[in-house]
Amino acid sequence: MKAIQITAFGGPDVMKYVDVADPVAGKDEVVLDVTAVGINYADTHQTENSYLSPQTLPMIPGIEVVGTHGGKRYLASVSSGGYAQKAIAHTSVLFPIPDAVTDEQALCMLVQGATAWHLLKTMGNLQKGQSVVVHAAAGGVGTIAIQLAKMWGGKVIAVTSSSTKAALAKSLGADITVDAKSADLSAALREANGGQGVDLVLEMVGGTTFDHSLAALGAFGKIITFGMASRTAPTPIHPGALMHGSKTVSGFWLANCFGSKEMLNDVVAELFQLVADGKLKPVIGATYPLSEAAAAHHSMLARESTGKIALDPAR
Repeated sequence: MKAIQITAFGGPDVMKYVDVADPVAGKDEVVLDVTAVGINYADTHQTENSYLSPQTLPMIPGIEVVGTHGGKRYLASVSSGGYAQKAIAHTSVLFPIPDAVTDEQALCMLVQGATAWHLLKTMGNLQKGQSVVVHAAAGGVGTIAIQLAKMWGGKVIAVTSSSTKAALAKSLGADITVDAKSADLSAALREANGGQGVDLVLEMVGGTTFDHSLAALGAFGKIITFGMASRTAPTPIHPGALMHGSKTVSGFWLANCFGSKEMLNDVVAELFQLVADGKLKPVIGATYPLSEAAAAHHSMLARESTGKIALDPAR
């Protein structure tokens, strides 16, 4: 089969399009004939070996695919090996796809969809009328978080890096947009919230973006970090600094939901139903041939992409 393989850690160009042996399923596993591959920021960390869990070489990156087995379509999480024409998945992380949901729509519902759901519900405990800052609002998580936050009664402040991305965020329901390159991002976020501190921030950029977001929190505000796309760490926080304003800083990693039917399988099923009912509209930014995975990573790292990026294993 064709696959993307890396034999040395590094940037996108370490990925090579090669022929490898078909994978062999073990106990409680199945081999999927892959029809679509999801690209995630986590994949860029995999190739660098800067992910939360250590990687080993040689490896086929990728943690999320849509494929068929036994004549049925599934969205699946794979521990690695997703960038390939066949992939192995454990039966506990096979999510049956309704007929009304396309392959690429389904790809949006695992890493991005479930993350957005948990950021707002589980971690953020979003209440009707609260303000929600969504960073990278035109990205995979952001485009879904905007829609879910509006569905659940939030006021959405979308942070984007271009006018085109701002227009996309507005079309999805964002109440107001803020330029990610604002000279004083903290002040810009407060201004967007009528001069008041914000209630909830979904943050995955890191660096000064995190610092400004923390400063923009109002009383009892929460900031949830779920990535560090800039590869730059924020300023360390002294716990005592959180007391003034009763602020909360927390982290979220979707991997901690695996093994829980309620936290993963049921959430994905709920998201599928919202898509099937037309209440949630996944944004498919681009689909690259599998052979051009490096180009897809370059686009994501340069923050050129919007929505979900996918790979077509047939090309």
